[in-house]
Amino acid sequence: MGKVTGFLEIEREEPGYEPAADRVRHFKEFVIVPSDAEIAKQAARCMDCGIPYCHTGCPINNQIPDWNDLVYHADWQDAALNLHSTNNFPEVTGRVCPAPCEAACTLNIIDQPVTIKSIERAIADRAFDKGWIVPQPPETKTGKRVAVVGSGPAGLAAAQQLARAGHDVHVFEKNAYAGGLLRYGIPDFKMEKSVIERRVAQMEAEGVTFHCNVEVGKDLQTRDLERNHDAVLLAGGSEQPRDLAVPGRELDGIHFAMTFLPQQNRRVSGEPLGDVEPILAEGKRVVVIGGGDTGSDCIGTSFRQGATAVTQLEIMPEPPAHENKALTWPHWPLKFRTSSSQAEGAARDFSVATNRFLGEGKVEKLECVRLDEQMKPIEGSEFTIPADLVFLAMGFLHPVQDGMISDLKLDLDQRGNVKANEIDYQTSRKKVFAAGDMRRGQSLVVWAIREGRQAAHAIDKFLMGSTLLPR
Repeated sequence: MGKVTGFLEIEREEPGYEPAADRVRHFKEFVIVPSDAEIAKQAARCMDCGIPYCHTGCPINNQIPDWNDLVYHADWQDAALNLHSTNNFPEVTGRVCPAPCEAACTLNIIDQPVTIKSIERAIADRAFDKGWIVPQPPETKTGKRVAVVGSGPAGLAAAQQLARAGHDVHVFEKNAYAGGLLRYGIPDFKMEKSVIERRVAQMEAEGVTFHCNVEVGKDLQTRDLERNHDAVLLAGGSEQPRDLAVPGRELDGIHFAMTFLPQQNRRVSGEPLGDVEPILAEGKRVVVIGGGDTGSDCIGTSFRQGATAVTQLEIMPEPPAHENKALTWPHWPLKFRTSSSQAEGAARDFSVATNRFLGEGKVEKLECVRLDEQMKPIEGSEFTIPADLVFLAMGFLHPVQDGMISDLKLDLDQRGNVKANEIDYQTSRKKVFAAGDMRRGQSLVVWAIREGRQAAHAIDKFLMGSTLLPR
């Protein structure tokens, strides 16, 4: 806990943002970082609550009250050590996690929760600034060779844990640089890519070898990967997007969100786009179908590219302005939220389904219909929305099954994910493991880190008979 009476004396103060008119002119992070004194003051609000329900909200088991207390007492270095004992990449979760820990905060029952997310980010960033984050290579090597396919948060977390256990770890990434959707899916204005690059550099110094521009099942035969390693971890994510099979889908100007977003990330980093059609929102009326984080990222990117208008459509009803905490706490509540990108000027509409796309060769408008409480079309409620560019951001179904997964003939669960349990993370092939979105379906970064760490524990135990890695 922090100050005994802190929660009674101190109001919640969230970090501020640059004004929307300024931040839409660039792709850099725009959070106004609080001072150390302000962060310590917010940490002082952490209660002596007896049972810290924030632990139940945090998939990665961060010891939140402990490092809040350390920050309040200005012991930042020990706070960083504590934070890194459960989380390989707190500077990432401190930027892009939706913070289910805050929803579960005991103070949230009667007041506003502790600003756990911004405190986490402050600890991690200070640790880097002070030089406390250094490579931790193993003292001895095991002689075991492990392949990790995919360098998103699950793959990176597992690779770092396994390398520190003394294994020879090789990470295979199909794109030009490591990071997975952290690099290619999350816009730079939410997380600049230097955040990833400094971690990759740390991991390389710890003995991890990255093989980029290598797609397993295409550039590298799956059977060779399995034959040349003592264990293989599949952490390739859930990349099969949910499509919208309505008339007019074939018109030009309709794209999946994850075709659009990686292009802009490559532009920002100076990486060539390759032989693809550029997708740009400049001077266009944009419609985003899907109300989640990916849809929000499309909004922010479209505004920064110069879209004249952006409309976001959501098939679900508009959530209530405030949750009923007596019914929802400590679980993640359904309530109306406005992201920083939506606040930049997007129009939002709820309980709307798209019947068809209209246009001559290229999309010009959407024909939509309103839905009732049973999500059935309301007769006579049809309307149209003009559009020059449409992004489908309706989530992901399961991992792409062609190539590596089909080559290995792995068992799949009923949703099409690679089948493996949360105890040993082992697939239907003895030395092949799966973790992250490839195993559990699309989820949060913090869940991916958790699964990567737990899979590393399981793999180390599989290889050595026992393990000292935390689970």
